[in-house]
Amino acid sequence: MLIKAKITTLKNLKTEIDRLNWGILQCLQENSRESFASIGRKVGLTPPAVAERVKKMEDLGIITGYFARVSHAMAGYQLKAIITLKAFMGKLKPFLEMVVTLDEVVNCYRITGNENIIMEVILRDQFHLEKFIDKLILYGETRTHIILSDVVADAPIKKRRG
Repeated sequence: MLIKAKITTLKNLKTEIDRLNWGILQCLQENSRESFASIGRKVGLTPPAVAERVKKMEDLGIITGYFARVSHAMAGYQLKAIITLKAFMGKLKPFLEMVVTLDEVVNCYRITGNENIIMEVILRDQFHLEKFIDKLILYGETRTHIILSDVVADAPIKKRRG
């Protein structure tokens, strides 16, 4: 029954994101604290209509949460890096269980290709990076890329044209 409900939800998903919902999503992605009245003025709806649409998109799982963007540098993490891991034989599952405990990891993905894992991490400095890599090398071969600057970060999802 749950699978059937999910399939029905996925079929309805396309119809749920109409022009007005895309407008609402755009506003919320730019500022998730924007009032329904302000969003309504931008998209041409009343505040209760905006609230109803937002609630429906939350219920459908289109909107999955709201968060504050925090400056890593201002929070004391001066170094940002992308680290890939090519897991040793038999070490991928233990790594997947361990990685969720690492405070430095802000994003982690299981990927295809030569490596199994790609992580975005924040660290205080190069000494912190060295200690962090020492934890990882028990599970596989790492490759580290220091992030110099953000070119595109937290870009909003936009309606595709066509």
